[in-house]
Amino acid sequence: MTHSSTDQHSTPTPAELREQIEHTRHELGDTVQALADRTDVKARAQQKAGELKEQAVAKAGELKLQATKATSQVQDKLPDPVKEKAARAAGQARATAAEAGRVWEEKAPAPLRQKTAQTAQLAREHRTLLLVAAAGITVLWLARRKG
Repeated sequence: MTHSSTDQHSTPTPAELREQIEHTRHELGDTVQALADRTDVKARAQQKAGELKEQAVAKAGELKLQATKATSQVQDKLPDPVKEKAARAAGQARATAAEAGRVWEEKAPAPLRQKTAQTAQLAREHRTLLLVAAAGITVLWLARRKG
């Protein structure tokens, strides 16, 4: 006895048809969502900006660590008289800056003092970054001076 081709490919039952329809709907929904995601430029830009920010933060951390390490190495190599002289110079610079600040407050116009105060606040908020940059510049200057 042979089987006819209609026996091998029987008509799907209503349950099978519903399942196929549901599967097709699900696939179509996924496809529509993928297309919508591709056309949402703002969301894609925000996602990319977030990724770039994470990369920048990671790189800044690496650079900060390298600068700290280099600064430490340079400080370890400095002779004690140089360290003492630098400490005295730093103290004198602080005293001079304090005196200049007092004179500034007495003579500068109010809007200019206000703007300067805002800038100083920004510098305090980003102190670590400024210190790392200063340390990096110092290391480069010392390395170039030795060469």
